[in-house]
Amino acid sequence: MAATKDEFFNPTKLSARDKAAATDHTARSIISAEATQREKKTEKLRQLRLEREAAEPAPAPARAKGRKAPADH
Repeated sequence: MAATKDEFFNPTKLSARDKAAATDHTARSIISAEATQREKKTEKLRQLRLEREAAEPAPAPARAKGRKAPADH
């Protein structure tokens, strides 16, 4: 069985509108997938941060430093 060019190449050309639509669809799906991954990562990191903060004791409040009165010249 010999391979022909029809098996590898689309014999009909796509219009510019069809190419643009295919590109738009592909780009939007990639952007959507990246956004989903970013949201999952953010939620995971938020959960880890909350667990770490819950395990650590609350830090003591910092002592307020007193102001020095300006010296008269």
